[in-house]
Amino acid sequence: MTGLTGLARLTRLVDRAGPRSRRAGGAGGAVVVAAVVALLATGCSGDEGGGGGGWPLAESSSPARASPSGPASGSAPGEPPAPSGSGSPPAPPPARGSVRVADTLTEGLKSPWGAAALPDGDLLISSRDEATITRVDTETGRKTEIGSVPGVSSGGEGGLMGLALSPSFASDRQVYAYFTTGSDNRIARLRFDERAPAGRQLGAPDTVLRGIPKGGIHNGGRIAFGPDGMLYAGTGEAGETGLSQDPKSLGGKILRMTQEGRPAPDNPDSGSLVYSLGHRNVQGLAWDAEGRLWAAEFGQNTWDELNLIEPGKNYGWPEAEGKGGGPRFVDPVAQWRTEEASPSGIAYARGSIWMAGLRGERLWRIPLDGPEPVARPEAFLTEKYGRLRTVLPAEASGLWLITSETDGRGSPGGGDDRVLRLEVT
Repeated sequence: MTGLTGLARLTRLVDRAGPRSRRAGGAGGAVVVAAVVALLATGCSGDEGGGGGGWPLAESSSPARASPSGPASGSAPGEPPAPSGSGSPPAPPPARGSVRVADTLTEGLKSPWGAAALPDGDLLISSRDEATITRVDTETGRKTEIGSVPGVSSGGEGGLMGLALSPSFASDRQVYAYFTTGSDNRIARLRFDERAPAGRQLGAPDTVLRGIPKGGIHNGGRIAFGPDGMLYAGTGEAGETGLSQDPKSLGGKILRMTQEGRPAPDNPDSGSLVYSLGHRNVQGLAWDAEGRLWAAEFGQNTWDELNLIEPGKNYGWPEAEGKGGGPRFVDPVAQWRTEEASPSGIAYARGSIWMAGLRGERLWRIPLDGPEPVARPEAFLTEKYGRLRTVLPAEASGLWLITSETDGRGSPGGGDDRVLRLEVT
C-alpha cells in the first residue's frame, strides 16, 4: 500500500482484524491493538460546469454555535448537539498545507457520484448513470458490484447519487441512497447482505422519503447522517428558482429527518423536513469537530458558496448569489468564481473543509478556526485529474478523492474515473 504511514497500517489493522480475517484465514479475535482515534467527521456554475475568475473570502454573517474560546453550552432548537467531553476546541490548523497523491486506488469507474466508507475501511461507490453500487477494496483496489437500485431514472444531472450508512449499520446493515425516478427524487434504504452472491447483495429499496422535485438540472443529491443521528439531505430547485424560497417545497433546501424519513422532532418548523432554505443546488455536506454543519452550493454565473448552516436560516437563492444579499439572508463564509469551483462533495479533516471542484478541476482546502477561516483557501491538484466529484476522510488523516469525467449532462468520459489516495500534511 503505497504511501501509508505506520499509523495508517496500525489503523487499518485495527479496522480489519475481524472482518478481514476470513480473507487471510486468520482469527481476528486474536489481535489486540490499542485504539487510535482521529478527529475526522463524516463530507450553472454549469451546474456541473459556469464563468468568471478570482475569488474573495466572504465575511460570515452566521452566528457561531460555538465560541472560538470554548464549546457551545447548549443547542438551539433544531441544532445537532455539540460534541460533549471535548474540553477546549481544537487548535486552528496552519494557514498553509500540502497534498500529495499517494497512489491510485482503482480506476475504470463509470459516472461515480456518492461514496460511503464501510466499517472495515472499504468504500461503497454509486454510479449515477449505471444505477449500481460498487464495493472497492481499499487494500487491493479490487471492484465488486454489490447490486443495482431499481427504479432509478438517469439523465442530465439525475440518477443514483448520494450514499450514507445507517448509524447502526453494524446491526441493521442499511445503506441509504438518494436517487432520481421518473417522477421525483427520493431517498430509500437497502439492506446490504455480504453473504449473498456478488451483484445481489443489495435488498429491495424501502422508500423513506419521496417527492423531492426533479429536473434535468439541480437535483442536489448528497445525504449524510449527522452527529445527532439524523439524516440530512441537500436538494436542488430542479431549475425552478421559486422553489428555493417556498417553505412547503422540498426543493432548494437542506432537509433533516429521522431514519424513517419523518421530520426530526426539533426541526425549526414542527412537522416540516426543512432545516434551511434559499439554496440553489447543494451537493456537499460535512460536520466539523465541534458539530457545525457546512454545505457547498453551486452558484449560477457568478459565485459558488461554502455556507455554515444554521437551523431555519435563509441562504438567499434566487434573490442573492454570494455575499451581500442583505439582512434577510445568510452570507456564505467563502465564495469562488464559478469557473474555479462548481463544488460537489466536501469533507472535514485536520481542521479544514476540503471541497471537490467539478468545473474548477481542483481540490480546495478551507482551514477553520471555529466558524471562521483562518486564511485564504488553498487550491491543490489544479487541472491534473479533471473534474472532482467526491472527497471523504481516509485512514491516518488522509483523503479519498473521486474523479468525475462524465460532464453532468450525461456525456460519458470513457468510464475511466478513479479513486485517488491523498496524503495531507
